[in-house]
Amino acid sequence: MALTPRDTSKRRAQRVRTRLRKQANGRPRLSVFRSSKNIYAQVIDDERGVTLAAASSLEGEDKKAKGSDKDAAARVGALVAQRALDKGVKEVVFDRGGYLYHGRVKALADAAREAGLSF
Repeated sequence: MALTPRDTSKRRAQRVRTRLRKQANGRPRLSVFRSSKNIYAQVIDDERGVTLAAASSLEGEDKKAKGSDKDAAARVGALVAQRALDKGVKEVVFDRGGYLYHGRVKALADAAREAGLSF
């Protein structure tokens, strides 16, 4: 039985999350979702099942700006980091899901680090 690309992506994401649970030590998870047109990030407390902060490329002052490039990902990373810091979250674990740590995902992570999140 052949695996579809969707199956392999789900398996990869589950593998990443399993490793993160072992390393988390009570830290919230910075989860990234990347679609073809936008990028989304949220800081999730898995112990309580609560989203602490969230941001996406759909929000902001320039709604007509392209949401599928590295600049948009950097804006989202800085925004979610600022919102997390406002809630008192300084350390997180980075959940890239099934995505490679490259391009938009890396740009989001770098911007979140520059804005003050530690991971």
